[in-house]
Amino acid sequence: MKTLCVFCGSSAGSRPVYADAARRMGEALVARDITLVFGGGRVGLMGEIARTVLAGGGRVVGVIPRALLRKEIAYEDLTELRVVDSMHERKALMAERSDGFVAMPGGFGTFEEFCEVLTWSQLGFHHKPVGLLNVEGYFDGLLALFDHAVTEGFVRSQHRSLVVAESDPMKLLDRLAAYQPPAVEQWITSSDAV
Repeated sequence: MKTLCVFCGSSAGSRPVYADAARRMGEALVARDITLVFGGGRVGLMGEIARTVLAGGGRVVGVIPRALLRKEIAYEDLTELRVVDSMHERKALMAERSDGFVAMPGGFGTFEEFCEVLTWSQLGFHHKPVGLLNVEGYFDGLLALFDHAVTEGFVRSQHRSLVVAESDPMKLLDRLAAYQPPAVEQWITSSDAV
């Protein structure tokens, strides 16, 4: 793995543990010589992880829509900053430039970005690992929802295994590096149609 896309909040959250986790994730990326691909913002967890990677001598690629240049305060001193026209273009370019994906704590945007790349994996549009850095149990509710969706027959257990979750950045990177996508053929048959 040479590049990793990290989705995370443009807020720092309510507790210092989240910024600490962003710094630890940044340090882990530098230690593994992995380029950070992220949303291009200078604020919140986005800014924290980017600053850490840059301070450690690592490479950082930011991708930000023109409309968010001021809202997310674009981080201009990156290895590379790409300004795009839309959120769709942002996500497509981040996905293209990345060998894998990780979500850290964040809000609706983080959830949406994570679930989109997870869905792309389920549909076979990519075979890259998709992980959660589960800081202090932040994603426990989401993981429980995924398990509930399996129980209720809306997600197959093979697809549930697409999500790799760890609380430690190095362990998460180890699991992402060892990731083998499950072999899943077509999961909807004509008998499922109404």
